[in-house]
Amino acid sequence: MSNMNWVRGFNATVGRLAPDWAASRMQRVFLSPNEMPPREWELPLLADAERITLRFGLSALRWGQGPAVLLLHGWEGRPTQFAHLVRALVRAGYGVVALDGPAHGRSPGYEANVVLFARALLEAASELPPLRAVIGHSMGGAAALLATQLGLRTEALVTIAAPARILGALRRFAHFVGLPRQARARFVSRIEQTAGMPVALVDVAHYRLDMPGLVVHAQDDGMVPAAEAQSIHAVWPGSQLLNLASGGHSKPLADPRVVEAVLELLDSVAEPRLDRLESVALAS
Repeated sequence: MSNMNWVRGFNATVGRLAPDWAASRMQRVFLSPNEMPPREWELPLLADAERITLRFGLSALRWGQGPAVLLLHGWEGRPTQFAHLVRALVRAGYGVVALDGPAHGRSPGYEANVVLFARALLEAASELPPLRAVIGHSMGGAAALLATQLGLRTEALVTIAAPARILGALRRFAHFVGLPRQARARFVSRIEQTAGMPVALVDVAHYRLDMPGLVVHAQDDGMVPAAEAQSIHAVWPGSQLLNLASGGHSKPLADPRVVEAVLELLDSVAEPRLDRLESVALAS
């Protein structure tokens, strides 16, 4: 029997007899990320980065100079997963800051969730110049969407392989680890208590998204269903949807089509600003 089959069998039995205990155990598993070291192809970008520590202890990597672009990875991710995108942004004249999310990399903490990730974005933005764009992958994308509802200001927003609502992710995890119905409900309740926010509110259906954006997803993503991108795009009037036939959950970060679409979006939000500056200059 594989380890995962053993876990599911254990949770199925204990979850019926002691649902609170099983829910608490899976809560700790769900909120406690493992550290994933950078791949070899990420190391050159890491060597080129400037390591910075923000006021409340968050760690980040910085490259280049120019209009600020803030990046946030997903669960058990890292800043250097954005290597191809970072290189392109720096060449295009942007200053890029990529966070280590809470409890990831060198940032403090032992547990992480989407609300903590969203607050990390707010903390970082408070110490950076006005943001040209925020780009988030997976849970980082969900956190970026949530952060805009909590006060984050950015001229453009990009989500890559992001879920539209967190309740779906919680249910998928609970099903994956074999929690029975009563334990699943208590698991979700415990996550809500830890995050300090009802999971029903962490859902793009309730958001007001008024900035230009780009929603990227691969059809063969095995972690976050591609239908999530359709849900995000449907309620975001200023968004463009980029569907990729393949790439899974992480490969879209290095896809040339994604890099090109991101740069085009950032160019499009820069052009109105230039037009306004020209109008002011002519008027004066």
